[in-house]
Amino acid sequence: MRKRTDARNGFTLMEVLAALAIAFVIIIATTGLIHNVAREFDRGTRGVNEAEHLMLAVERLAQDFGSARFVVWTTGSGPAVAFAATRSNVVFVGNAGVMAGPQGVEVVSLTIEPDGDATRLVRRRAPWTGSRMHAEDAAPRDEVVLIEGKVDIAFVFARILPNGALEWSENWVDKSALPRFVRLILRDRETGHDLLGETDFVVRADAPAVCGRADATPSCLTQALQATATRSPGGGTSQ
Repeated sequence: MRKRTDARNGFTLMEVLAALAIAFVIIIATTGLIHNVAREFDRGTRGVNEAEHLMLAVERLAQDFGSARFVVWTTGSGPAVAFAATRSNVVFVGNAGVMAGPQGVEVVSLTIEPDGDATRLVRRRAPWTGSRMHAEDAAPRDEVVLIEGKVDIAFVFARILPNGALEWSENWVDKSALPRFVRLILRDRETGHDLLGETDFVVRADAPAVCGRADATPSCLTQALQATATRSPGGGTSQ
């Protein structure tokens, strides 16, 4: 009786093989589940990081355009407000406090560039040396990629008409005033979806800083705009 009982207390070879097969199936299923969870977590983390990066880029652009200054530089056709822009390139003078220079003023360059299958929006900057500066003398550096991906990027610009309506333009070159709004268009190349919903940045400056002085007269703005168009290349402007 003792021998029969001892024989029944062990496992047969078939039972061991069956247990190993079940354990193998469980391990494979668990590995697949962990892989899927890790992949979805990575995808979600990457999506969050991309959204945060995009919001930081929008914040940087809002600060830059909001700090645009009404100053004059010299172009090939004579003096003009320091704001030259097309759908793919924007150059202006800002005071967002990014660069350590005289009063934090700098020339800001925003360029849309192809990068293989992707498109990049790159920010660069250069020192602002004053109203005698020629536009072509600016040599922007300190490259920072604000937006990058398989998207279509463009800028458009608007001014306010006397009747209060907005007039949009694809370029802003050799003007006597700054645009009132700058719109960033960011579209997914595959779906055509507008990722920013036509985000508009407000350009707050509409006159030289001298017009903000306590002794400024109501004619200050009119005189400033006229001076912008008639100033000689060697002249200066209030800052």
